[in-house]
Amino acid sequence: MPVTETEPTRSLRPLVASLSTVALALAASYAAVLVVLLPNQVAALDPAGKVANLAIVSTVSFAFTIVAQPLVGALSDTTHSRLGRRVPWAVAGALTAAVALVCLGHASSVLLLGVLWVVAQFALNALDIASSAVVPDEIPSARRGRALALIGSAGVVGGAVAVAAAGPRAGSPQGVYATLATGLLVACAVFALASRGRRTVKDRGAAPPHDRAGRPGPAALGASAALRPSAALRSLRDTIRSEPQYVRAFTSRFLFVLAYYLVYAYQLFILTDHLGLSTARANAVLVLLTMASLAAVLAGVVATGWWSDRVGDRTRFMVAACALLAVALLVPLAFPTVTGMAVFAVLKGLSLGMHLASSSALVTEVLPRGGAMPGRDLGIYNVATNIPQTIAPAVSGLVIGHLGGYPALFVVASAVACLALVVGRRIGLPGSRPTTAASVPDGGSQGAHR
Repeated sequence: MPVTETEPTRSLRPLVASLSTVALALAASYAAVLVVLLPNQVAALDPAGKVANLAIVSTVSFAFTIVAQPLVGALSDTTHSRLGRRVPWAVAGALTAAVALVCLGHASSVLLLGVLWVVAQFALNALDIASSAVVPDEIPSARRGRALALIGSAGVVGGAVAVAAAGPRAGSPQGVYATLATGLLVACAVFALASRGRRTVKDRGAAPPHDRAGRPGPAALGASAALRPSAALRSLRDTIRSEPQYVRAFTSRFLFVLAYYLVYAYQLFILTDHLGLSTARANAVLVLLTMASLAAVLAGVVATGWWSDRVGDRTRFMVAACALLAVALLVPLAFPTVTGMAVFAVLKGLSLGMHLASSSALVTEVLPRGGAMPGRDLGIYNVATNIPQTIAPAVSGLVIGHLGGYPALFVVASAVACLALVVGRRIGLPGSRPTTAASVPDGGSQGAHR
């Protein structure tokens, strides 16, 4: 069960520093591969079919990894080891991802690229949820905005550095992949070392697998639901009925990420095909745009994390982020120039930073059953990021190829961001959600809520 403000906690600095290191390594891997390496590898292998092939590789890989976070999150909730609940899964994820990334640098076909990226993404998601579940485990609600701002800021730095380093080396990616793999292993080692002295804090709040009568408790049921389709469907149905704020937060996050990723994966091709730049020039511009965007993400994360802690309301920042993204997505349509793309990069980065900080903190405050299964429920929530990433390339390819090219893509993405805004407005404050038997943990109130 999540830690509350009234419980004694050790210094959070080593923990937040280790989580920030993991976030940096994860963001570096995702940004370098998705923004630079994968598009260039796909284009080099089959220039004529680059749009369709990138859509296939991205869609298939994300589809295979949708279950990673709910599954690993639920299993980590019920894990009992000398290393604690989360560390074993983080280590397994880091090791597997490192091997897959090194192999990606030597892929000689689109099919092999897709297979290896499936393995890498599944493992990266395992490391992600194993580390992020520590936030509701140990960080009080009133301090989560600032903590997540620091963690998110590290991710921004990692993404910026990785894209800047990968851009000039896109033609020979082996060294970049090896560096990313090494970074993941180092970050996981830091996380494991920082977690050693905190095992008793986490385990003290762990939900027992069985109650005193020997019946399966919430933790055991959560793991079972993650493994059995019928149990998973029943759990999902119960959550939809009893946890409206959690469901709305999930839906708004889903739509926001879909709007963002409809354009994200095709930035290189937007520069070459929509603006008419050469491939070499487009790669150079892409690095600068990504750096500007990530700097804006950093500003949005830090400001929103601190401010939302002060006002005690995450929802207004989520709504503002959706509105800003909707506007940003129309800028390249009105101004199809490098300057227009620069404005777009800054605005979309700021909106992403605001949304990341506010939504990541908000969901820890509206977890089902007061956070009895934080790993599983955060994993389910993160599916709202994975599914849009799965379908976005296919939807984008359809829009570009059949519905009006890149101008139509910007309009569709902006409309989706507006839908995210409409849903986000209905979330409300965490303390305002209905009190039901399903939303109150056994033996107490929802300590994570203010």
